[in-house]
Amino acid sequence: MLTLDRNSADNTPKASAGAVISAEGLDLTFQTNDGPIHALKDVNLDIHAGDFVSFIGPSGCGKTTFLRVMADLEQPTGGSVTVNGVSPEDARKSRAYGYVFQAAGLYPWRTIGGNIRLPLEIMGVPKAEQADRVKRVLELVDLAGFERKFPWQLSGGMQQRASIARALSFDADILLMDEPFGALDEIVRDHLNEQLLKLWARTEKTIAFVTHSIPEAVYLSTKIVVMSPRPGRITDVIESTLPRERPLEIRDTPEFLEIAHRVREGLRAGHLDE
Repeated sequence: MLTLDRNSADNTPKASAGAVISAEGLDLTFQTNDGPIHALKDVNLDIHAGDFVSFIGPSGCGKTTFLRVMADLEQPTGGSVTVNGVSPEDARKSRAYGYVFQAAGLYPWRTIGGNIRLPLEIMGVPKAEQADRVKRVLELVDLAGFERKFPWQLSGGMQQRASIARALSFDADILLMDEPFGALDEIVRDHLNEQLLKLWARTEKTIAFVTHSIPEAVYLSTKIVVMSPRPGRITDVIESTLPRERPLEIRDTPEFLEIAHRVREGLRAGHLDE
């Protein structure tokens, strides 16, 4: 297993005590030819180890932008963000997180095993260890035996599971997921939601997950972050009271419906505040 260097630089803002990811007064404005676009405004949030946090809000509210700031793919114009107590840049360099995009993003000329090995090859992990990690993560996502298949030989859901395996391959403690199941049909999505919960229980990763689906957010999360239309602000943070063991049937219970109602009310309030 690789050892991650998580020492904080002297000029890095300190995270809130116990927070794995911490945002304080976060602002982000994009400068365009048509004028500034205010994507995020005064975002404050702490995510703790082992949390499964979903971000939900209307299109263009900054959910993905916030995730990209955590991953050092976008730079804030105000406030601060820390990941494992250091800047997103330092966290990226120490490979503190895996990132799963909306599309699987698998290279069609590489096998599934080859796609999963790619970040390990870049990192210079010995070949024997690469093979061991590929085998382990394929088992985690229930794709054992598919290492020699090519992406076009797998269904869309299986390709996304391979993408998740790739993000898990270097054993980061944090998984950032940008609406990974949004393009899949409801039956496949339900199945992958179940599998993701089992994966989370087995690995104890900290997960930040972007979604447009209220049922998906409620079913998966320990904490649901509701965001307003642009500029993206947090209008509500809902701590789930559901048990960690969650069969799909839990979605018909009064407890589930009550949380879903609060999420819906938070989304509605965000629109009314525009």
